[in-house]
Amino acid sequence: MFEDPLSLALIAIAGVLIVFMFLSSRRRKRDAETMREKIVPGAEVMTSQGIFGTLLSVDEEKNEAIIETTPGTKLRVHSQTIAKVVEEIEPVADEADEPRALLNDSSVEPMTEPEFGERSDKPKPAPRSRKKPTE
Repeated sequence: MFEDPLSLALIAIAGVLIVFMFLSSRRRKRDAETMREKIVPGAEVMTSQGIFGTLLSVDEEKNEAIIETTPGTKLRVHSQTIAKVVEEIEPVADEADEPRALLNDSSVEPMTEPEFGERSDKPKPAPRSRKKPTE
């Protein structure tokens, strides 16, 4: 019945696709559940339209959420428009925060012709006239 290698390959590919679809749906359900757990009043959220604000309340029956974008400005949106909960990221101390050694006169090389693409402080030469000289 399935002695043809092409038939076996097609069945194997179909099986792999079904497994990937199953795993993908499980991951989406898990992500949606963690998102629902994070959507609580007081959380900083972003809507699918790119509006950032603080979540004030969520009404599950009406599927509505009240978001305060600026002090005193409240938006009533559909609860499914909340795309993600914005989490504060701790700033990482990088090398820019460390004091840098200052250059002294002995470490500075004399200025030479600018490299290709660099700007120079020299004034541009005056454009040449295109008119033929009159005699």
